[in-house]
Amino acid sequence: MGQELDSVSTYSDGGSRGNPGPSAIGVIVYSPDGKLIANHRGYIGGATNNQAEYAAVLKALELAREFTKGAVSCYSDSMLLVNQLSGRFKVKNPGIREAIMKVKRTEKAFATVTYTHLPRTDPKMKLADALVNRALDEQSYL
Repeated sequence: MGQELDSVSTYSDGGSRGNPGPSAIGVIVYSPDGKLIANHRGYIGGATNNQAEYAAVLKALELAREFTKGAVSCYSDSMLLVNQLSGRFKVKNPGIREAIMKVKRTEKAFATVTYTHLPRTDPKMKLADALVNRALDEQSYL
């Protein structure tokens, strides 16, 4: 990495084929001026859609840590994830509660972290979704 940035924006998506079923994540990271600075796709094995969404946002924060200690704006098409991480929804599922604790620990590396819901029709969310599907498609050939 070169110079540290003041902030980054992440777009993350997780998905499963079947719920639960084979699952994957897709993450895109942008600089403040809108340049793509990182992306990731990966197969995560059997999981629910919600578990995949949390794996994706965790990976987004891990990637963001390579570029900033400042502000991170996290975007997701999962309204449930955004509301849970923002403290607006309670979490009853023990597995999701554990995922949230991992995310909250990772957030400590940054000055601020915000979560915003975007529709899946948003162009950048479509790119993250395409990474998920590519990872799932690649896995199906193995």
